[in-house]
Amino acid sequence: MLKEALAELTLQLGFDVYAYLNAQPVRTFATSNYAPEWQRRYFMQQFIRIDPVVAIARSEMRAFTWTSESPRRVSSKQLRRFYSEAADFGINSGISIPVRTAFGHMSMLTLASSKPSLSLEKDIDQLAAVTAVSQLHAKLEQLDFAPTASERVSLTAKQAICLKWSAEGKSMRAIAAIENLSFGTVNFHLNNARKALDAGSLIQAASLASKLRLI
Repeated sequence: MLKEALAELTLQLGFDVYAYLNAQPVRTFATSNYAPEWQRRYFMQQFIRIDPVVAIARSEMRAFTWTSESPRRVSSKQLRRFYSEAADFGINSGISIPVRTAFGHMSMLTLASSKPSLSLEKDIDQLAAVTAVSQLHAKLEQLDFAPTASERVSLTAKQAICLKWSAEGKSMRAIAAIENLSFGTVNFHLNNARKALDAGSLIQAASLASKLRLI
């Protein structure tokens, strides 16, 4: 019902599609009615790393309007490809509203249009926009929404099993004995698992891996 309401509101406001993006260090995901193929490409091609809209949202944390640049005027080949593919799916202009979330993460709601430029009848009410998106974020977190697309994070089999034992409270020496590995090898796999999850500690790494169903 919430997705249907978002889609209806998007059309009422004069846009075509919406995208809610929850950007975390290792678990960035989207809930959107963008074309499924575009969502798949966006994450598969890691466009989030070069998307100018996401970059502005991270740095300025304010509601803003945007329009796609002409690909011919962009120097980066990868960015030209991004603009070109976005245009193929009718994404040419829009408004994005970012908000800070727990642990320094960022969420944003984007309403996009196929129109080449965007003209608002009045200035964006920053407070109202941020309040609305904050409430949307809280509701989506509460409902534990299944994303329509997300970045994939993976662990090797050894990283996963060592982290699984660590989550069970086993020490590295105990894991080494259980898995018939050396202490150094266990330490190597756990450190790599922690880095892959961008975690500051093994406890955080185990918690993230469990949440992502990697262990």
